[in-house]
Amino acid sequence: MTGRLFFALLAATLVFRVWLGAAFPMSGDEAYFVWWGWQPDWGFYDHPPMIGWWLAALSSVSHAEALLRLPVILQPALLALAVRWALPHLVRGIEGERRDWIATLVLLAPVNVWNVFITTDTPLVYFSVLSGLAWLRAAKDDDLRWYLVAGLLLAGAVLSKYFAAILGFAYLVDVLVRRRGFRGLIIAYACTLPALLLMAWWNSEHCWPNYMFNFVNRHGDAGWSAKTPLLYAVTLLYMLTPPVLWLALRNRRPANADFSVPGLGVLAWVPFLLFAVLSLVKQIGLHWLLSFVPFALIWVGLRLRPASLGRLGLFFAGFAALHIGAILVVSRLPLETWQKTRLYDGIVLTFEHEALAKELEPFRKDWTLAMDGYSNAVTLGYNLRQYVAVFGEASSHARHDDILTDFRALAGKNILILRKSAPTEGDYAKYFRSVSVDSFEVRGARFWRVKGEGFDYPAYRDTVLASVRRKYYAVPPWLPQMACYFCDRYFPGEPCRR
Repeated sequence: MTGRLFFALLAATLVFRVWLGAAFPMSGDEAYFVWWGWQPDWGFYDHPPMIGWWLAALSSVSHAEALLRLPVILQPALLALAVRWALPHLVRGIEGERRDWIATLVLLAPVNVWNVFITTDTPLVYFSVLSGLAWLRAAKDDDLRWYLVAGLLLAGAVLSKYFAAILGFAYLVDVLVRRRGFRGLIIAYACTLPALLLMAWWNSEHCWPNYMFNFVNRHGDAGWSAKTPLLYAVTLLYMLTPPVLWLALRNRRPANADFSVPGLGVLAWVPFLLFAVLSLVKQIGLHWLLSFVPFALIWVGLRLRPASLGRLGLFFAGFAALHIGAILVVSRLPLETWQKTRLYDGIVLTFEHEALAKELEPFRKDWTLAMDGYSNAVTLGYNLRQYVAVFGEASSHARHDDILTDFRALAGKNILILRKSAPTEGDYAKYFRSVSVDSFEVRGARFWRVKGEGFDYPAYRDTVLASVRRKYYAVPPWLPQMACYFCDRYFPGEPCRR
């Protein structure tokens, strides 16, 4: 009975996710990563290259949203099936009903219902969850072969996102707690060395952007805060749901002595504790937690009596139905419903790209198109199937445009900068021979066209690019720097150093 219910829910949620993935246009973050796939490399500005490699392979087949999103669309179903397959190998004598309910919890975890958006976390979640399952199998009898599998998958996680270090740290804690598995830990860590060496080589040739972004530039807002721990608590309540957290507190021992899985408690809760500590100084992103939710659900599922586990599974099914119903209702609302929100112009940019393309058509051949922010530029560029540069300093995030756009080549040329806000008088005059501004409206949202003729590259280099260099490319002297696209291009003979 529970097996049929699990597969029925798997099919229903999969149909919904395929529809959602096909119906919803590409968001800014997704378009950013799609451009990685369209111009693949050994590394990218923000993160390791795995998502770019996946998207390069998918893009060779089609540029359709549903296909590009296919790995994340399938993710809850595939991970639930992986958990369902792994449980009998981890737990002696586990009954089929319990196995199916635990797999159902993984399938219907709240974010898994609606998250069809491409991020670097997509491959990270695959590699982390599968690595963790292999680690638990290895810990059962210290099987070195499974430690090797766990390590190879951990290497895939390292090439996906540096948060893989949290899983690697959990393995260390597990070995210290169990006082076993040290050889397995060495094997697992050794498997990650080629990935780490690849990223060290690429970064040393490219201004160390991964280090600068992940450990320096993005933390300008970090500091002790009472707000961020509360936000983390709310995030955790949503990701795991209040019933799961309540049942976890009430049921600390497995429902059956044979249901104890060495290492599971560490993988389930140590990462969340680390994020709790980090939340004291930094806001924790919802997607940061995705890799560890399945382990917490397995841990709780092994501790509940069958009746309680069944009720929890039905709660997850009801909560999932509530999500699906809400999304279906919202999808039928007219775009103007959101006109009073500050996000409306961005929504129009995302959904009404054909109207925007019509307004820009006269300029696409002879002008370089640009916007003043990364998310906006890649969203527009994805929809136009034409690269859109970023003009101005922008922010510490998503600076891959620094690699792709060479402003030296634009000297003397005409640049059209599309903006969602009115430019201040004189913002652009010093960078062009002449500037004119006009605006147009799409679905009640106004956009401005700044038309700059005769780009003055030296003026732009000495102001905007010089400021970017000081803010985002002050590489510490202890990092070996073989080459740097930014300083080598714009400030030859002046290395990017702090």
